[in-house]
Amino acid sequence: MTNTKKIETQKKHIIKNPIWRNVVAVLLITVLGFILFNVTFLFDAAYQGIVRRIVMIFIQMGPESNFYWFPIVMHGSFLVILLLISWLVLRTKWRPLIKAIFITQPAATVLATTGIILNHWPAAVYSVGAVIVAASLFIFYRMKLSWIYYYAVIFVALTLSIFTLMGGEI
Repeated sequence: MTNTKKIETQKKHIIKNPIWRNVVAVLLITVLGFILFNVTFLFDAAYQGIVRRIVMIFIQMGPESNFYWFPIVMHGSFLVILLLISWLVLRTKWRPLIKAIFITQPAATVLATTGIILNHWPAAVYSVGAVIVAASLFIFYRMKLSWIYYYAVIFVALTLSIFTLMGGEI
């Protein structure tokens, strides 16, 4: 057997090994989920900038304006768009790993939006976040989904919790 064939055989063996497959899944969810998390917030910023410019054509907005509700509506509308896209993605016939990577986005956005809306009440942020995570895990359990979905949501929740506990703000 030549060296090339040995290497190819070893690669196939590693991929078929469930331990290595799970390690690769965890790494992909972690790395690609983090990248998508950042890309999602760039899209959120672009979305908010475009909508604000359009709204400012019709409504004069400034520091003395009483539109305190407007940022919440902006975050909420982006969240609705993202949840709709997520629902469509989860209905596809894509591999569970791809869906699990993608599920990090709505999880992160829902938890971050909760933090933004309830930022004056830290106990409420953690309590509501815990309910959201528990509800997500329960839904996964009821749907009998793979463990990678659980990992994706728990990874996001822990990452955002650590970020917040270390003084980070979005």
